[in-house]
Amino acid sequence: MTETWMIDEPAHAGPEHLDPAFVAGFDRKQGRPDPAEDLAELRAHGVGPHSTVVDLGAGTGQFALAAAREFDRVVAVDVSPAMLEFLRARAAETGVTGRLECVRGGFLGYEHTGPPADAVHSRHALHQLPDFWKALALERIARLLRPGGVLRLRDLVYDFEPGQAEAVMERWFAGAATDPARGYTRHDLAEHVRTEFSTFRWLLEPMLSAAGFDIARVDYANGVYGAYTCVRR
Repeated sequence: MTETWMIDEPAHAGPEHLDPAFVAGFDRKQGRPDPAEDLAELRAHGVGPHSTVVDLGAGTGQFALAAAREFDRVVAVDVSPAMLEFLRARAAETGVTGRLECVRGGFLGYEHTGPPADAVHSRHALHQLPDFWKALALERIARLLRPGGVLRLRDLVYDFEPGQAEAVMERWFAGAATDPARGYTRHDLAEHVRTEFSTFRWLLEPMLSAAGFDIARVDYANGVYGAYTCVRR
């Protein structure tokens, strides 16, 4: 791939993710999601203590830090230097630096080293890429995994038909936070829909299959939050 047509992933991640002030409040705004279910899904599909796990779009490391307490090698990948600096500090505080590597990169730029990974995790990051680039990213993820390796993917994905969009969006926005420091407000959610690249479920799932994945489990909440466990063929 040449620079003449390659996408600029940091630009698509949003300027706020490069801002240390935003990063400092990121966990509170995200609601500090519990990684326990994602870790359980990996364990259920054979990912064990001696495994290598790659976290794409690692952010402040809510998943990566917990994973580093369970698995031999965890690679936390993010396009934001501010996120990675924050994550390195948290890793030092929690004593997992020996198992956790922090790498600046994205879905399309990360180059895996060493044996193929046993699992890849990504939470609410793939939507930063338009669909063409999502398909390329998923194919790259498949290539860095061993056969039988697991992809645990969470994202904002639309599980409805186009004609239902107005009703679903209004229902979603009605449940938004009122304090922007403590959650995503109605304005935040509307901005996501306008400016980011969440796709339909019936477009994402064929991309997963074309990339070489079988979907082992899928769960949706509110028609907009998808959680996938996929196994590389």
